Amino acid sequence: MSHRPLHPSLHDARLPHLGSAIGMIVLYFALQFLASGLVGLGLGFAVGMSGQHAGLPARVKAVLAQPDTNALMVILTLLLAASVTIALVRRLWPAAWSHGAPPGLGLTRPGHPLFYLAAVLVGLILPVAGGWLTQWIANGHEVTQDVKQIGGAASLALRLPLVLVVVSLGPLVEELLFRGALLSALLRRVGTVWAVAISSLLFACVHLPDLGFLWYAVPNLALLAVALAWLRLGSGSLWPAVVAHGVNNLLAVVAWFVAVKPG
Repeated sequence: MSHRPLHPSLHDARLPHLGSAIGMIVLYFALQFLASGLVGLGLGFAVGMSGQHAGLPARVKAVLAQPDTNALMVILTLLLAASVTIALVRRLWPAAWSHGAPPGLGLTRPGHPLFYLAAVLVGLILPVAGGWLTQWIANGHEVTQDVKQIGGAASLALRLPLVLVVVSLGPLVEELLFRGALLSALLRRVGTVWAVAISSLLFACVHLPDLGFLWYAVPNLALLAVALAWLRLGSGSLWPAVVAHGVNNLLAVVAWFVAVKPG
């Protein structure tokens, strides 16, 4: 059991505990599923209101299968799910929101601005190192994410806003949940090594559905999560981890513009 001293301002405050932190992570991904369904229904309804009802089911299916429609659904889904999750976290743990060290959530400036430089370096190096690790473990098998395929096929008009969501809002809410709430909750129960290891493994596992449940992607994701946890704990702030996560995602989507011509 870990007995980290609490900052005086947090003694009587509501703080993330393991059950609520995991529950918030589950809620975030459940909201994505729900929001995706609602967006799909809305787009289907919009097609139905276009005035042509002949062959409506086939037309709706064809529209939903279009790359731009898929990209729009991802954008709207992430905006809805992330906005609701961030608002709930802010409301649930207000005292911990801007407190730097765990069990605070770390939405404050880092102890030293050089951590931002370290964050950029981590975001640039880890995708390369992690990619080599994955390819070595996978023995040459290709590992692709759904969002990469969606972004690569979408038109430029939707590719750009999708990039903004993937490199900013996505990293913010995931860092808030994993290196904010979950890591803080674990540090109140176990030592630092175990807390980082458990939170990193959970981070890797929740991304497996987007990777077709390819287990050999787990070490790469876990390695990234460990580096993000180091930034979080070393800087006393969540922002360097958010920056590194965003740079990591940015490198992944550069291929949308290099390898695929805009539609």
